[in-house]
Amino acid sequence: MKSNTFKQATLITAMALGLGISALAPAQETVSAVTDPSFVPFEMMDKESGEMVGFDMDILREVAKRAGFDINLRTMDFNGIIPAVQTGNADLAIAGITITDEREKIVDFSDPYYDSGLRILVAASNDKVDELSDLEGMSIGTKIGSTSYDYLQKNLGDSAEIKPYPGSADMYLALMGGSVDAVFYDAPNVGYFAKTQGEGRAKVVGPLYEGQQYGIAFTSGSQWLEPTNKALAAMKKDGTYDEIYTKWFGEAPNQDNTAK
Repeated sequence: MKSNTFKQATLITAMALGLGISALAPAQETVSAVTDPSFVPFEMMDKESGEMVGFDMDILREVAKRAGFDINLRTMDFNGIIPAVQTGNADLAIAGITITDEREKIVDFSDPYYDSGLRILVAASNDKVDELSDLEGMSIGTKIGSTSYDYLQKNLGDSAEIKPYPGSADMYLALMGGSVDAVFYDAPNVGYFAKTQGEGRAKVVGPLYEGQQYGIAFTSGSQWLEPTNKALAAMKKDGTYDEIYTKWFGEAPNQDNTAK
């Protein structure tokens, strides 16, 4: 009888210790992330589930799983994303963000995870535009705070009417409605629109301008930068990156993991 009582007490003590150890185990840290909900197919709201989906979202979730953090995701207009990270209102941002020297002065970027550039989109019936110089005297839609806006200002300046919009959907609607003659924006985004909602109504013309690379933006000195870079490298090495890329773009990247 004594022996049984001793065994029960020992078992209860062991269970209590086990529960105590479990309770004391550090919880996985939650990282505040922001994105732009209108940059398809990189990030967009799925109407059925109410969740953000897209290439960037798959990349971020896989990175978080490998780097060891949870995500608290918020959406905002693109022009507020870098300031949010810079001021610490968000720990990281992913939204097809081009790595630039100016941005690197105020935030830390992960290693590049996508190669891109800028392209021109016009109405399908427009045969007057073949390159950027053809847009002189025309109205051009682009996104507020984007590198495409900066590029237009630098290369066309006052020779064209540059109309910045808060979201890509707004500038495409303006093009389809005739409010602008062209849209100038990130190549994968304008290409996706031309193949989906704009099929038969819009087309991409001209060369790829200003080769760019996208990176995940972090607050300066973030502890999550190195784990993220390690996760991205591992994803490219084991084929996970190629799987995600093919899912959204239908074509795997080159062997050096850059877009074709």
